[in-house]
Amino acid sequence: MSLKNIRLEVMQAIEPKVKGFMDSFLVPIEEIWQPSDFLPDSQSDKFFTETEQIREEAKELGYDFWVTLVADTITEEALPTYESWLMDVEGIDQHNGKENGWSKWVRAWTAEENRHGDVLNKYLYLSGRVNMREIEITTQHLIADGFDIGTDRDPYKNFVYTTFQELATNISHKRVGKMAKQKGNAVLGKMCNIIAGDEMRHHLAYREFVKTILGQDPSGMVNAFADMMKKKIVMPAHFLRESGDSIGAAFELFSNCAQRLGVYTAQDYIEILKKLNDYWEVGNLRGLSDQAEKARDYLMKLPDRLQRISERMQFGQDQYKFKWVEANGTL
Repeated sequence: MSLKNIRLEVMQAIEPKVKGFMDSFLVPIEEIWQPSDFLPDSQSDKFFTETEQIREEAKELGYDFWVTLVADTITEEALPTYESWLMDVEGIDQHNGKENGWSKWVRAWTAEENRHGDVLNKYLYLSGRVNMREIEITTQHLIADGFDIGTDRDPYKNFVYTTFQELATNISHKRVGKMAKQKGNAVLGKMCNIIAGDEMRHHLAYREFVKTILGQDPSGMVNAFADMMKKKIVMPAHFLRESGDSIGAAFELFSNCAQRLGVYTAQDYIEILKKLNDYWEVGNLRGLSDQAEKARDYLMKLPDRLQRISERMQFGQDQYKFKWVEANGTL
């Protein structure tokens, strides 16, 4: 049987369990927070007073902070790309005439994620510290350019990617929230922390998807995991660009900001890999094919190898001036 057919059979076998995953890891729409819970009410007489408070508190946040928050927001705003990508994955069938658990998951997951870009975008607009038109141009570019995360339509690789990426965004949002709170910006701090909480729930869900597949097809999943780590887990906004620039030109510059700020670092990448190896008990897997045995050994040795590489890595320390954040974003 071909690799594709095995993947499809496993996805179909697990599909009845997806309803339970949704109940465990997603929150009913009527109960979950909405962007308006954190922002000034435009129907209230206090709207302008509360907006002025946001603008005043925003003055305490530095240049690299704003660049990172803007790039995080743009990444969240590119959600149409992520939903359309996952809807095309093998086994996520939205065209077969019945309710498919996997397609329901993707729609419900992206509906939760959609709130993140909404609330951050509105906050940036009200803050008065950024160039919204340039941000909007970058967002449109990112959606128009799409992305290629090296997963093709393979569900195993896509679930490894989302497991990894959801934890990475949890870390980033949580640290941005902590920095905002330390600067006296309680509203932004709370906003980022609750977004981080969503990302953690989603990480735990995708982590369980992979664990469940390991129970059905351990060799196939370990091979997929190793293949993704060999390619490296690229960030979903790796095609980031500013107006007038070529595709991807802004991503490394933003990454340097995040690294300088300590929001998301090479060390975090290594720690995430270690956590996934531990949770999925990669080192204890038995009954693997010869190829999967080699893949398992590669995964177990990879954190130490990456650690040695990271100790030699250097990141740009010069503060590049982005079009998104002009002089008024500097302390």
